[in-house]
Amino acid sequence: MDQSVHRVWPYREVEVFTSRELEKQLAVLSESELRVLVVGAGIAGTTAAQLLRSSGIRPVLVDGTGPDANAGYMIALMPMVDAAIKQLGARGAYQDGSTRMDRYRVLSHRGTALRQDSLAALLAEYGQYRGLSRAALLDALSVGGCDVAWHTRVSSLAESGAGVAVTFETPDGGRAADFDVVIIADGIHSATRRFVPGGRSPQTTVTGWGGWVSWAPADAEPDLGEELWGDGFFVGSYPVKGAVGAFIGGPRADLADGPSAFVDRIRNALTASTPRLRRVLEAMDAAEDPFFWVLDDVRTDRWATGRTVLLGDAAAGFLPTAGIGAGMAIESAWVLCNTLTGAAPGGVAERLARYEAAQKPRVEAAQSNSRQLARLMFRRSTLLAHVRNTAMRFVSVDVALAPIRKLLDEPAVIPSAGVD
Repeated sequence: MDQSVHRVWPYREVEVFTSRELEKQLAVLSESELRVLVVGAGIAGTTAAQLLRSSGIRPVLVDGTGPDANAGYMIALMPMVDAAIKQLGARGAYQDGSTRMDRYRVLSHRGTALRQDSLAALLAEYGQYRGLSRAALLDALSVGGCDVAWHTRVSSLAESGAGVAVTFETPDGGRAADFDVVIIADGIHSATRRFVPGGRSPQTTVTGWGGWVSWAPADAEPDLGEELWGDGFFVGSYPVKGAVGAFIGGPRADLADGPSAFVDRIRNALTASTPRLRRVLEAMDAAEDPFFWVLDDVRTDRWATGRTVLLGDAAAGFLPTAGIGAGMAIESAWVLCNTLTGAAPGGVAERLARYEAAQKPRVEAAQSNSRQLARLMFRRSTLLAHVRNTAMRFVSVDVALAPIRKLLDEPAVIPSAGVD
């Protein structure tokens, strides 16, 4: 079968090709001033490949899964992604596939509303906070077409001063090729990271929590994000285009009986509710095989090792607590690709070192903020829940998002190229 069409809910329609797609991409590799391999066609990898293509470089983009894999979860993006979206010429597709998230409401551990804040006012000087599904984001990033060799894995990687020798495993057998630079962006559980020194022993934060993602119908508050921080559970709901993305989570030991049983546990803990919360719990109760999200993160000691570089979750995988992981992945891809633009093959190592020095501290600061929030959210303590409720009545979202505002106040900088 040469190709078929799959629909991944919501929004994503993609074409699946055999491993001839890899041959097609390799055939034009020599036409590029820089031979680049991007491993992973998720958010970071797709952004990187498309940005390189927009600059005239013709990277090879491979992914070990297929495009009909689970589309995943909902995403909220801060304005830090705007530069990359603009450079890709994807502003229209991004706007059309997403919706503004202008308000944030937080509920007590028993379901009563504690406060509601305006995100639009908070972010007015920077841009918009927008919600969309992961599938819709990949569609926007792929506007105009995005060649991917699916079901293609890196089986070995050997770096030398002259380049990187890579072998691939495809459904039709093995294949080998040489590259000037390899961008490893195959996710928090990266299979390729093990080939480079900095990725062999990543540091992992194990929260012990996890949860399910489901989709509820759009409601009368399409600009509202709502969160309930419970004592041993969490419920979050976030607007996407035409729907509401919902997440319920808790200690993984409490989730063994499945989402319906955990929804019952949450309902039994509530003394109040909002219309949104009721609809979200109903949607989760009715969901068939919802996506399960393990709430752990990863941090690697080194990103760049001469001619290879880790990107996105492969470098620093975020907890979702600050809602900034996807935004940082897109921003990092933008910084990396603009740092590489114009590089000679012999100058790759210097460019990658400059990129890591500029972007790694920024990403890790944002990751640390997510970890701090996790220590507040992922707890089972009624006393702490009461203390947290009292604090939330007086602490605005402006204060809570101060570290993110700092990132927006001091935007990412593309490091100078130096001399190749």
